Amino acid sequence: MMHLLAQTDSFGSVELGHYLMTSSVLFVIGLIGFLTRRNMIVMFLCTELMFQAAAIAMIAFSRFHHDLSGQVFVIFILTIAAAEAALALSLVVLLYRRKETLSAEAWSELRET
Repeated sequence: MMHLLAQTDSFGSVELGHYLMTSSVLFVIGLIGFLTRRNMIVMFLCTELMFQAAAIAMIAFSRFHHDLSGQVFVIFILTIAAAEAALALSLVVLLYRRKETLSAEAWSELRET
């Protein structure tokens, strides 16, 4: 009986905690990168890394609880990430054309015209 309980609490030899630890490490790396870097492309990539960390956690919980709703929610996360990628990349190209730099500090004095 104990062997069956141990088997339902893990995915093969990897347990839920391993997935959550990986997810949290990726999220923290993305958060630190976003807060410390000033290049807009790197900041954009760090937000994508945080999205993927959230997706890993959703899939892990979904698999752990034998429920597909977390995996379906990941489809929405990926859709939002793709839309954000398209919008952010177009904004970065537009901003680069105006000031010839990708530093976020150069755009900190944005004002209404």
